[in-house]
Order: sequence, then C-alpha cells, then structure tokens
Amino acid sequence: MVDLKNWYSSKTIWGALVAIIASAMHFTGVDIVAADRSQIVDAIVNIAGALGGLLAVYGRVTAKSAIKPSS
Repeated sequence: MVDLKNWYSSKTIWGALVAIIASAMHFTGVDIVAADRSQIVDAIVNIAGALGGLLAVYGRVTAKSAIKPSS
C-alpha cells in the first residue's frame, strides 16, 4: 500500500466497529442484518469525511497566520 488516509476514512475500521457494536446489541435483543451493517458503515464513512472537511475549513477560517507558499 502506497496511499495513506486518515483512520476515519477506512471502511475496514468502521466495519469492525459496527460489527462489534452489532454483536453487543445482539446480546440486548436488537439484531442488525449484514445489509444494514454495510449501509451503516457507508453512512459513517461519509459523515466522517464531511466532518473532516468542515473541521479543515473551520481551522483555516479561524487560523491566526497565513499559509506560507512553497518556494
């Protein structure tokens, strides 16, 4: 793997977290089918990406210094 990405952009990480939560929910009587898990993972990855973009814009708008151009 050559490309790098943030952890919150990884469907593998979110899929694992959703699987863990789904297993825990199964013990409480709530069952999530595999198709729903896939949709949940896609939604989480999209939301995390949007939040990352908003955070980047917020950081740039509230920054106290300018970005130095490369020479």
